[in-house]
Amino acid sequence: MKQTKIIKLKDVCELVIDCEHKTAPIQETGYPSIRTPNIGRGRLILENVNRVSEETYRKWTKRAVPQAEDLILAREAPVGNVAIIPKNLKVCLGQRTVLIRTDKKKINPHYLVYLLLGAEIQGKIKSFSNGATVHHLNMKDIRNLELPELLSLETQNKISSILSNYDDLIENNIRRIEILEQMAKLVYEEWFVKFRFPGHEKVKMVSSELGEVPEGWEVKAFSEVINVNPSRKLSKGKLATKVSMADLNTWQSWINSWQKEEYKFGPKFKNGDTLFARITPSLENGKTAFVNFLDDGETAFGSTEFIVFGPKIIESGPYIFFLSRSEYVRETAVTAMTGTSGRQRVPNNCFDHLLICVPPNNIVERFNEIVVPFFEMIKNYSKKSLCLKKTRDLLLPKFISGEIDVSDLDIRIKDEYQENNFNFGEPQDDKGLRFKVV
Repeated sequence: MKQTKIIKLKDVCELVIDCEHKTAPIQETGYPSIRTPNIGRGRLILENVNRVSEETYRKWTKRAVPQAEDLILAREAPVGNVAIIPKNLKVCLGQRTVLIRTDKKKINPHYLVYLLLGAEIQGKIKSFSNGATVHHLNMKDIRNLELPELLSLETQNKISSILSNYDDLIENNIRRIEILEQMAKLVYEEWFVKFRFPGHEKVKMVSSELGEVPEGWEVKAFSEVINVNPSRKLSKGKLATKVSMADLNTWQSWINSWQKEEYKFGPKFKNGDTLFARITPSLENGKTAFVNFLDDGETAFGSTEFIVFGPKIIESGPYIFFLSRSEYVRETAVTAMTGTSGRQRVPNNCFDHLLICVPPNNIVERFNEIVVPFFEMIKNYSKKSLCLKKTRDLLLPKFISGEIDVSDLDIRIKDEYQENNFNFGEPQDDKGLRFKVV
């Protein structure tokens, strides 16, 4: 029987270095400090990233200066996520992260990302992560992480090139979604924060508990006009869609992963509802999402660490979502948290006392006419990305095992896919790729 050579992560890397075990002082501008919320599955998430000064950057990169095509691994929350540093981006490590620099004579760094995110390695990572409440990895286990037997560099390059085409399409869709969300957010802020809604010139401002507000707008408690944990029908023991806290990305409105489980307990929701993380640090990290992926009439459930917001007097899912993610609501919720340090939660009754300025129905209806189509487009792009991810993740283990042989494919390896370039035109498809199944 052929002996499989055991290859450890440290055997194919030049560096596997831990982060500084202290919080870097931050400022408005400067170099991105990559913390665990900034590490997506293969990509860095730079929205709302902490930034540091030149002096702090130098101090936090004394052990090693992160370079293009280095990997950053999350040791915690969610444990095992890994992303690659694109070209022309200077970053430093935040807490609970690890810098990995491959030996490019042995392994393609993009190929290593795909290996680490594959089901086999993720299973190993989860098995030796430890911690009573928050799972984390220790450096010894990371360095000694066993990898599958490596394919030739030429084959690694071809696999990376093929899979990166899928990632490029996914990234393009993500950018489209972010643009659509930003457009909708600008309308929300213009109308409901700055009070520059259509016809505002003819409406006088009057005094209220919240300061100057347009005449005809009412100040009411959040829970008076928005349903907090609305009643939804879902029988215990029924197989249903479940969304966990780990399924939500930071500062991302859409949900693109979930599971099927028997319903036992947890808040229930439908399309048009908003999921609001009630626990620290998920709330501070921006985990608030809009539900739009379910089938018509389907009821799903989620982690007990979610609070669900649904329509009540205000009949606008997008309005409720943007209000929930506003600095005002989030800061008020954080202030109201109770519980032990590090595991504090927002109580439901917080929203009985949180005052908001409620617009007239005709303004909300006009807002829906403009913004709901944006959210429908977000839903469609999200579905396309999910299909691409499923195809990519289906191909990955087949490539690694050799079930799909790419060695004879004439693939021109290009540098563009490594440069974080994004095309906002129509996405290309993957026609023309042919695989030999052995």
